Order: sequence, then structure tokens, then C-alpha cells
Amino acid sequence: MTPNMDEAIEKLPEPKDVTYQRPVKLDDALLMTKFGIYNLCLITISGTILAAVLLETLGISYVLPVAECDLMLTTKEKGILSAISFAGIISSSHLWGFLADTRGRRTVILPTLFLAFASTVLSSFTTNFWLITITRFFTGFFISGSSATIYAYLGEFHAKSNSSRAIMGASFVFGVGCILLPLIAWSVINQEWEYTLPLLNIVYRPWRLFIVVCGLPSLVCGLALLYFPESPKFLFSRGHEQDTIMIMHKMYRWNTGGKGPKLALTSLLQETEAQQTKIRREESANNKSVLRLLKQMWQQTAPLFMGQYLKRTTIICVLQFGIYLTSNGMYMFFPDILNRIAELEDQGVGRTTICQAVYATQVDISQLQQHDVNATALPEVCHQKLDISAYEHSFVLETIYALGFAVIGLIINAVGKLPILVFIFGVCGISGILIVFIDLPLLAIWFYVILLTCGFCISVVNACTVDLFPTNLRAMAVCISLMFGRLGSVVGANIVGFLLDSQCELTFWISGISLIGCGVLSFFIPNIYKRNALEDRISISSR
Repeated sequence: MTPNMDEAIEKLPEPKDVTYQRPVKLDDALLMTKFGIYNLCLITISGTILAAVLLETLGISYVLPVAECDLMLTTKEKGILSAISFAGIISSSHLWGFLADTRGRRTVILPTLFLAFASTVLSSFTTNFWLITITRFFTGFFISGSSATIYAYLGEFHAKSNSSRAIMGASFVFGVGCILLPLIAWSVINQEWEYTLPLLNIVYRPWRLFIVVCGLPSLVCGLALLYFPESPKFLFSRGHEQDTIMIMHKMYRWNTGGKGPKLALTSLLQETEAQQTKIRREESANNKSVLRLLKQMWQQTAPLFMGQYLKRTTIICVLQFGIYLTSNGMYMFFPDILNRIAELEDQGVGRTTICQAVYATQVDISQLQQHDVNATALPEVCHQKLDISAYEHSFVLETIYALGFAVIGLIINAVGKLPILVFIFGVCGISGILIVFIDLPLLAIWFYVILLTCGFCISVVNACTVDLFPTNLRAMAVCISLMFGRLGSVVGANIVGFLLDSQCELTFWISGISLIGCGVLSFFIPNIYKRNALEDRISISSR
């Protein structure tokens, strides 16, 4: 370097450090870190985790029709298998939510992602109904950890003014995952290859690979989160001020590319917290007794089922149960039923109802018991591919969901929650009943798609829940209501599994009437006629 260049560099003004001598509020400190690549990475990871939950729970619906002969599945067993992941989520979501609030968000999310992927990989090698049922249960059990916690983790890296934008960004990534699900299924399941694995005594077919592909987002997100710390707000609430400040520095460096003035935070302003809540959290974090932990979990839940909140909790739980009963329960057999209709159309049948197609295309598993299911050549009644129409209509359904949630978000303030709920419940319920009578397959399929869009009401009911409960009960109220919703998924899938082959019409009657009943129940939601400000509405879309 020449002397002239040295002199020129010495004359350049040095960047001034941004120094704060007084303590800064954590929310203000988060704003000082800017909004950039660090935030976008977290938003992408969070949205992918939400999409991973969708793939793990709903992806099995594409597997059931093509794994029928490999696993010797009856329709009843298909119902159980399609619901078992939701049973795993139900059994663990309360536990993970509690541990995330007392032990840490990342502490729960990271290991559960890896465990969910491991369980998914194991399920792809199973050879019978009971083995895949057990492994899919544990997949749901573990994936629930990230599902129940990721909103809090993402939101706590952002100031209040930015948290909604971050969650909406993650929801967009989730929406893309919804649209990609049928495309991923089509690209993997409809391949023509198979490998014999003598050691495991199985033929590895594309549907097994699809199960692994559905678990890959969990693995990728788990690896990505190794490079991200615990939530700064959680650390600060535990008294780790210096660790929180270090996270702020890292966020600032990522967001500015290291080119801005140095951010030098000296300290953070201690925020006040209700003493009772603070003591309870400290006790929970240090408590090793299982019985005491269960007691504290009950103390956080019990108020929802007492006094003035009992009626509110009951209504929202019943509504979510009814929505999930159809939106997830009936969805699990959507690809299978569409595949049966396509099979009948290939045989030259032009006019038929959905249920007539179901009755005419039943596979008698008992006749396959003598067949070697691991043989390369399966009987003609066994399907190794899904008809393209199953993927096309699934893609249309997911696209409608992605656009519909955006539209509802735009009109909910102007229209109000009650008209939206009544309209969706009414239209979907009537569509479910009409399916029984329509003998034009394409028209019946479109009514089936409309029936499944009742899932729009999930976010609207969550918005109602936020309005109905005070701050200290809102998160738990949403958690409990969604637990009842997923219970509805389990019940719905099993109802379809038990009744589809013998009482197909009854399954659609149950869905239609239950949705109309939910529409009527919507009139009894307290304060449903009042319209609150936009900032008071928090909509959580959880299919």
C-alpha cells in the first residue's frame, strides 16, 4: 500500500458507534437491530416448520390408496391410520406448550424436529398396519412440539410492531407448502420403480419414499435452527441480559451486512411482570417433580372451564371440533375417493354418485391374504399410482385455501366475523348434503371441494377466541380449542373409515348437518356482533 493511500484512509471519517448509555427497552432494542436477512431467515424456517406439520399429517392421505395392498389395509384401518398423527399431536401439544413456556422455545423445537424425522423414516420401512400406526403416532407426538411453539419463537425475535408482519410472512411460506403438497405427491408417488430389500423383507416403492420426503422439511429446519439461538425475550425473562444483548448484536450484524455503525447496547431496561406469574414460571423452571408440573399445568388450564369462561370455552371447542371433523377428517379420503371415481370412469361409467363409485370399487383385502404383497407384481386391483385428477383437484383445493385466507383477512373488518362464519358453514354444509344426490362425477367432486373449504372458519374462530378471553388466558384458550379441533380430525377420519364402504351417504350427511349446526351455534358466540379494531384481532391458521 502506498503512503498516499495510507494518508487518504487516515483522512476518512470513522463510522460513529451507536451507543446508548441508558437502559433500552427490549422492544426498542429489537427495532434497533433493523429488519433484514436475519428476520427473513427466521420467517422462512418458521413457515417451513408449519408446512412440515401439514406434510406429516395430511401427506398420508396420498399414501393410503397406493399402500393398501402392501400393508393389507382395510377401509377401517385407513381411517385409523389417517387420524393417528392427530392423536399424537393431541396427546402432546399441551405438554410441549407448557415445556416451551418453562424450559425454552428452541429447547423444545430443536429435538422434536429431529425426533419427528426419525420416526417418519422408520414408518417408511414398516410392513404392516400396527407398525406404521405406532410410528405415525410418534411422528405426530414429536411434530407437535414445533407446531405448538414456533409462533412464540418467531414473534419473540421481533418488536410488537413487526411481529404480525413476521407471522404473516411465515403463513405465506406455509401457504406455499399447502399448494406444493399435491405436486410433491404427484412427482414422487407416480414414479415407476421399486427395489427389493431382502434384509427387511420389503419392496421399497415410491409411496415409501414420499413418506420420507414429507419428513425432510423437519430435518432441514432442525439443522438450520442449530445456527439460531434461544428466543431473546425468553432469555431476558430468565435474567440472561448479556446473552440477550449478544443476540441483538448478531441480528444487527446480519441485517446490516456488517457495514453499518457498530451497535453498542450497554444494558436493557428490566420490564415489570406480575409477581405471581413470575414466581410460577421460576418454580416451573426449577421444579423436577412430575406431579407438581402436572398440577401447574392444570392451574393454567382450569380457569377456562369455570365461571363466565365455561360457556365461551365450550362454544369455541365445539366449533373447532365440527370444523376439523370435516376439513381434515373428510380430506383424508379425498384422494382415495377421487381415485375410485376415475377408476370407474375408465371402465366407461358416465353417470354415478360418489357413493356408488365407492361401493363399486371396493377392494376385498381378505382375497389378497394368500398373495405375496412383497412380490414385484401386485394384483390388478392394487393401485401403485393415483389418477392425475386426484392431484389436480387437491391442487385446486389448496390454491383456494391460500387465496381464501387472504380474502378473509381483507374483508373481516368490514363484514364482521358472524356473517363470514354463517356463510361458510351454510354453503359447505349444504354442499355436503347435495353430494349424496348428484350423479355427475365432476360436479360432485366440485361440491366435495367446497365442503372441504370449511377450514376457512378455523382462523375466524381463532379470531373470536382472542376477543373472548383476557391476555393471560388467550394462548391457552387457542391451544385447548385447537386440541378439540384435532380431536375432531381423529373422530372424523375414523367415522369415514368405518362407514365409507357400507354407509357412504351417511358420512356426507354427518359432515353437512354438523357444519350447518356449527353455523347455528355461531349466533351464540358472546360479543359476536361487535367489531373490534384490527390490531385486536389475531388470526392463527392451523389446518
